[in-house]
Amino acid sequence: MNARADASSPIVYPLVSALPFGVIGAVYLAGYLLLDWVSFIEPYAHFGITPWNPGTGLSFVLVLLFGRRMIPFLFVAPFLSDLIQIQPPLPLAIVFLSSLLIGGGYAAALIVLSSPGLRFDPKLSTMRDLVLLALVAAVSAASVAASYVAEMTAAGYLPVKEFAAASLRYWVGDMIGIMVVAPFGLVVLTRRRTLRMSVETVLQFAAIVAALGLVFGYAREQQFQLFYVLFLPIIWMAVRTGSEGVTIGIVVTQLGLILGVIAFPGKGHDVTAYQALMLVLATTGLVAGVLVTEHRRTVTQLRQHQDSLSHLARLGSMGELAAAVAHELNQPLMAAGTYTRLVNDAIASPDADAASVAETAKKAVLQVERAAEVVRRLRALVRLDRSSRAPYGLEQIVKETIALCQPDLDRIDADVRIALPDNLPPVMVDILQIEQALLNLVRNSIQAIYETKNSHGTITIEASAANAEFVEVTVRDSGPGFPPSLLDNPFLPFSTTKPEGLGFGLPLCKSIVEAHGGELWLDGSSPGACVHLTLPAAKASDHA
Repeated sequence: MNARADASSPIVYPLVSALPFGVIGAVYLAGYLLLDWVSFIEPYAHFGITPWNPGTGLSFVLVLLFGRRMIPFLFVAPFLSDLIQIQPPLPLAIVFLSSLLIGGGYAAALIVLSSPGLRFDPKLSTMRDLVLLALVAAVSAASVAASYVAEMTAAGYLPVKEFAAASLRYWVGDMIGIMVVAPFGLVVLTRRRTLRMSVETVLQFAAIVAALGLVFGYAREQQFQLFYVLFLPIIWMAVRTGSEGVTIGIVVTQLGLILGVIAFPGKGHDVTAYQALMLVLATTGLVAGVLVTEHRRTVTQLRQHQDSLSHLARLGSMGELAAAVAHELNQPLMAAGTYTRLVNDAIASPDADAASVAETAKKAVLQVERAAEVVRRLRALVRLDRSSRAPYGLEQIVKETIALCQPDLDRIDADVRIALPDNLPPVMVDILQIEQALLNLVRNSIQAIYETKNSHGTITIEASAANAEFVEVTVRDSGPGFPPSLLDNPFLPFSTTKPEGLGFGLPLCKSIVEAHGGELWLDGSSPGACVHLTLPAAKASDHA
């Protein structure tokens, strides 16, 4: 059984996502124990309250990428770690209760974070996702820290007066573990783009090493002032490489910081204070990296939209296009008609010359082929390419379409009501083509509402899962509706009710939807105009 058999995996490496449940759990346990052993430095008392707990970040990666069925391993990992790491060992009942507190606290947090209603994206592709991760981590780490320290206090291993200090160290250790390891693991496993080694990359890592050298090369009272030098290479990496590069830079900086503490034991380092500063550094770097990644994605989408508009601009004015097509088709069709009439007259004549009739018929065929070539060129101009199709959330498509129409909506004082279920699967589409189709439908509704002089008109966009393979989208408005002649014709001919319109909108929408394997039809049962269309739902293999 695969670890993600219950959901589509965001992992971009098929070999990883296809690993059996037990193998992934075993790898996680081995990694957790190794990280716990490496990070077991300066423990509070003799048990595992340390200023760096990277295993907690690994737990977040496990559940967010491989699903909730991995949650039982969250209880096993701290239980094994306490049995192996803590010397002298704690009583088995204390270890068992600790594993319940730690595993239960983070299991509850990850159940919340992975719930469909929260719409958290493990790829950390937006600032919203990073903020959700940080908030859930902060709250859950605080809860686990307080409950664990309270257990140790109640068992007599800690005095009550040290509750606050021990809880703070535990919280800082878990937070730095989550904010360093979790983003790194999530980004590496969910994005195909990785940090490419270049001269600049080498210089960035060299800058991190040089900054760490400054921190540990001076007296203790100067180290905290020099710590802020570490912000320079991290911000440099964030600005130049986005979240893909900065997550690696943060991991390298954290490892360098711990190695420095171990390598210079005589300097009296306040590791908790270092880790608190490191938490600020990691958060700052992640925020900067995600902002840069978001900016680049926005620029890319804008460029795609500009390319699409440029492509559509080749059509120019639809009136000019219609005139040009009519002109191009008129000549060969008229010539073909003339040659056909000559052939007909010649055949009717008793003294027809067979060679002359054949030559005239050949000329008619050539003119028909010329007209067909005009049609082929037009189809090539507006062809619906399949190469750019990918899984997209319908909410994103609808919101981007409404944003394009917002000035016109404000102008006529119309409202848009969106009703999309939280559990709606993504659709496998060319986002630019589907946005163009929705854009045509919404603008038709805007025009209809405007012509009725109806104040506070309403446009409703709804969606539902039609079946396992398709998602049905409905666009409804409070306008006058479609004329009966259009409702009775399933082929949606080129027709319009607008004085200046050419009737190209609905047929273009129908062509786009049908090119995606869906259907588009008009509904006359609603008071206003109502259009239904279906789009293919993305399959699990489409996310790989």
